[in-house]
Amino acid sequence: MYDAEKLFDLSEDEVDALPFGLISVDHAGNIEQYNSYESRLARLPKDRVLGRNFFRDVAPCTAVQEFEGRFERFAREEGDGAESFDYVFAFAFGRQHVNITLLRSSKSGRIKILVNRYDD
Repeated sequence: MYDAEKLFDLSEDEVDALPFGLISVDHAGNIEQYNSYESRLARLPKDRVLGRNFFRDVAPCTAVQEFEGRFERFAREEGDGAESFDYVFAFAFGRQHVNITLLRSSKSGRIKILVNRYDD
């Protein structure tokens, strides 16, 4: 896996080259960065998601305690941190089983959502 803190310092090209989904959000869940891998597998173009709220506008299936509630608690904590959990995205084109990792950087004040998909 990648060094968590280094994920906050990657260039846009490096983020797009990652072999997993990476979404950078502020503490309210507004998307600031959305890599090509996530765009391709979620079937959502970057220009349709940047600046929008992940939980309300982009992935409403995540607006549940299991995901958004966990994110909100995680975002309130201070310092660097990481938390992982399994989740199922309910897309119109089918369900995707994923492992979500939330990363928090005290240096940047941002949160990364890493999305690793399982082969079903």
